[in-house]
Amino acid sequence: MDKKQQRLAILALASVPLIMTLGNSMLIPILPLLEKKLSISKLQSSYIITVFSIVTIFFIPLSGYLSDRFGRKKVIIPALILTGIGGLVSGFAAWKMDNAFIVVLIGRILQGIGASGAMPVVIPLVSDMFEQDEEASSTLGVIETSNTIGKVLSPILGSALTALIWFLPFFSIPVLSTISLLLILFFIKQKNDDEDQETFKMSEYWGQIKDVFKEHKRWLMSIFLIGAIVMFILFGFLFYSSTILEDDYDFKGVTKGFLLAIPLFALATASYVTGKLIKDDMKKMKWIIVIGIIIAGSATIAIPFKKHYIFLLAIFFICGAGIGMTLPCLDTIISENIEKDVRGSVTSLYSAMRFLGVATGPPVIAILMKKQLYWMIILFVLLALIAFYLSWRKIYPDKPKSILNE
Repeated sequence: MDKKQQRLAILALASVPLIMTLGNSMLIPILPLLEKKLSISKLQSSYIITVFSIVTIFFIPLSGYLSDRFGRKKVIIPALILTGIGGLVSGFAAWKMDNAFIVVLIGRILQGIGASGAMPVVIPLVSDMFEQDEEASSTLGVIETSNTIGKVLSPILGSALTALIWFLPFFSIPVLSTISLLLILFFIKQKNDDEDQETFKMSEYWGQIKDVFKEHKRWLMSIFLIGAIVMFILFGFLFYSSTILEDDYDFKGVTKGFLLAIPLFALATASYVTGKLIKDDMKKMKWIIVIGIIIAGSATIAIPFKKHYIFLLAIFFICGAGIGMTLPCLDTIISENIEKDVRGSVTSLYSAMRFLGVATGPPVIAILMKKQLYWMIILFVLLALIAFYLSWRKIYPDKPKSILNE
């Protein structure tokens, strides 16, 4: 494809993680308002986020299989449509129904199923489209940057939309999904794989999956665990910072959103720059992961040193930059070293592990915040040490396209 087509394709691909992240994360800062409007408890309001993550974890492996079976685009398009429908269901219930909570949750479940078929499939699609081109790693950096920009914008956008009409964030989801759908339809071109699909056999497919894990289990499981750990640290630290900014310093709404956007911007910038730098150099990726984990883990140690919101944001800024360095490298390693026939399923399992970190980080940190602060620091540091060991000892590039340390 020429440069213009390539830029448009990257724009279309990047729109998916951006919109999926916005569709979920923008609801987090408005949960206290939803509790009042829907007459629900804090525990019930947390279900609005939790059901999305749980459903996504379970359906991501299915979306990977379907994308390998029928093609990436044929999975992403209906997934985006289902995401929009989920937003409409939740929005209509919040707007028109009494006792709307259960229907809102049903809409969020539909949205989670849709999200599981969209964002995780983008990673193998990038590798498919740029398989013989080092632009793949750069594009994966853009994808991670887009994902992070969604996190940066979500607290600001969610608070701003709620200031206009309290249920407007729900209705923004189908609008955003439609934009991404049109971009995918017009700018993503894939060859017709019908001939390959006719010879597809389930038994052979699962045999290939087993062979992949048997051959690559050490580095593959290490990548899975590192992905879960860094997302746990990121969202755990995000939850901690959000809580401290509101409870200790009385920052709320859009103001708190802007403050949280500062360290998340570091994450986005680091992802983008790393994606541009790594090319297809597996050895460089390994050491960037190692350094990024050291930076992120070291930053968490400094949390209790000084009690001031600017210091807290500065530490989060450093931690976010470290995590931002690791993500494009993890994406590229796992997608570039797996055969195309099963790439969708394997990368989807990796995405599911990342979502597991996202889902467990905030509740675990919420529990630890009720105890002494050092328990949270110990957990962060221990997880960072595990990720450091796995990246240092289990990812070993002894030739350009091999990272096996068997």
